Amino acid sequence: MTKVGILGATGAVGRQMLECLGEQGIETEEIRLLASARSVGKEIPFKDGVLRVQEAKEDSFDGLDYVLGAVSNALSQKFRPAIEKSGAVYIDNSSAFRLEEGVPLVVPEINGEDALHHHGLIANPNCSTIITYMALAPIYHLSRITAINASTYQAVSGAGMGGIEELSEQVEAIRTGKEVQVKHFPAQIAYNCIAEIGSYTDNGYTTEEMKMLNEGRKIMHDPDLKVTCTCVRVPVFRSHSISVTCVTEKKLDLDEVKRAIDAFDGDVLMDQKVPTPLMTSNQDKVYVGRIRRDLVNENGITLWCCGDQIRKGAAANAVEILKYLEDHK
Repeated sequence: MTKVGILGATGAVGRQMLECLGEQGIETEEIRLLASARSVGKEIPFKDGVLRVQEAKEDSFDGLDYVLGAVSNALSQKFRPAIEKSGAVYIDNSSAFRLEEGVPLVVPEINGEDALHHHGLIANPNCSTIITYMALAPIYHLSRITAINASTYQAVSGAGMGGIEELSEQVEAIRTGKEVQVKHFPAQIAYNCIAEIGSYTDNGYTTEEMKMLNEGRKIMHDPDLKVTCTCVRVPVFRSHSISVTCVTEKKLDLDEVKRAIDAFDGDVLMDQKVPTPLMTSNQDKVYVGRIRRDLVNENGITLWCCGDQIRKGAAANAVEILKYLEDHK
């Protein structure tokens, strides 16, 4: 029996973490829901009862075995020392510590063993990174991937509840002839696409786009992996989609690639239908389809994948890391 805390328990990812804890069958003695003072006393259903939210303070982590983090970088950095002092293992969904040396960056199906070498902190990768490399990992097992060119099509829920509300409000405003309000995104998202997620870096790429390179290198243990990425926000409520072309060291047979993807834990090969965001929402598998030969590079393979970024791209992956640790005690 283990004691688990959820930091940021009232947000979309925090609530999903709680649901995933129940689904994974992890035996818990206590689940402690932690959030800001304004959420204290809120009741969140869990199994046959409810759990009440407590205020996240410096001493809120005492006695816990694990803390699942679903808060901003700033709050994660603020509470890290207190979590470390408590002795709990911190599995953090923010990007604050992903590239820190000595902090494992883990997708259990790909590099689960890295989690066993933690020093009290394990980082959850970016949502698009998880979904993309879940699709590519079985190809990597056949032949090292040397280069990746990806374009992501990211749902508004990737920006939190505010993103969901903004798309809903804009659609309703357009329907009723009212003025469209832009709050969370750089431009109107309703009936639109925005190729701008994150802030710009010196090389012209955004911080979101650079995660596909930097995090991918760490997950795959390949510092020489080359990645180019364009991240696009699309008017979809849930589940991210990614178009990927990868270049392998040796030319692979497409049937061999399909068999590898079909056999990979966590992937669903869609050979007859095209994966869609709706198809992949509210579950933890990554659907992979449209597998074909690249027409530019003879060793290139192009595919399309979709996955629920709140679940496999965030909450479920964090809970799976916890379960991996429990299973390997």
